[in-house]
Amino acid sequence: MKATIYDVAKEAGVSIATVSKVLNGKGKISVETREAILAIMDRLDYQPSVIASALTGKRTFTLGLLVPDISNPFFSEIARAIEDQGEQLGYSVMMCSTDNKDEKVERYIALLQQKKVDGIIIATGIDNKEILEQLLSKGIPVVLLARDMPLVAVNTVVVDDYVGGCLAASHLLELGHRRIGIIGEREKVRSSRERVRGFRQTMEEYGAAFVPEHLKHCDYKVEDGKIKALELLQADEPPTAIFACNDMLAVGTLQAARELGKKVPEDLSIVSFDNTILAAVTDPPLTTVAQPMEHMGKLVVNLIVEELQGTAPVKQRTVLRPELITRESTAAIVS
Repeated sequence: MKATIYDVAKEAGVSIATVSKVLNGKGKISVETREAILAIMDRLDYQPSVIASALTGKRTFTLGLLVPDISNPFFSEIARAIEDQGEQLGYSVMMCSTDNKDEKVERYIALLQQKKVDGIIIATGIDNKEILEQLLSKGIPVVLLARDMPLVAVNTVVVDDYVGGCLAASHLLELGHRRIGIIGEREKVRSSRERVRGFRQTMEEYGAAFVPEHLKHCDYKVEDGKIKALELLQADEPPTAIFACNDMLAVGTLQAARELGKKVPEDLSIVSFDNTILAAVTDPPLTTVAQPMEHMGKLVVNLIVEELQGTAPVKQRTVLRPELITRESTAAIVS
């Protein structure tokens, strides 16, 4: 039979109120008494009821995390960073995979509210801003991660995707490439749009002509990248380099090149975006624009906890700078 708060109080020779104060870190309890109660809890394997705490208006020390697809290494690595930081601060994380569908976002947000989570991290696309506004109106701390909603006052953590696109373009252009293909996610994905915009503007600054047919949009998965890369590489004048807007699309590009007998980087240079584990384990390893995933994960958890503790400043939009990591998938063009 599971131990109850009454068992702990009886064993310690104190009142239930004293045990409750130790659980919630409140009240003036001597160090000796606190340590004795904690030791008894450990010995009896006492687990406080999260549901009971929620019903009395106390924290549940859980956070909700919405991601579009946990199979995407970027979001799985972000989730790990969030979970690690949450654990450091005493919070558990409930993760939901939404497929970027508003109906699933609404359903999961309703579920997370039923579970009385203390705050929600949204790393998935939301087309309907009313979903977010309703959450905020209830006083639930929310942070957007790798997503932006400029018209809503909410804490946001993003990477400068435009600058990332500029870094990718500059690298390829300085290697002598001028006929460059781009494989981006669907145009409604703001981060991908910004990466493409930065890339195109840098091409213009270098005096390199952008060919509209060399820009392909698709879903974010490996097979989607392969299909679009095959289209580019089988054109009459194929590109000598391709910028893929995430690591999964870049892996698909590598597969397409291999299928057509093209060597990377001798026949085709590839630059990716994200710097997940995929970028380091491919053959060859990918040159990529790195997002500071671990830092992003820590930052969003800290923002929620600060708001819960009442120490958060005004809502802020934090923009982190990406970094180009040069590996073996890019080389100077051979005349």
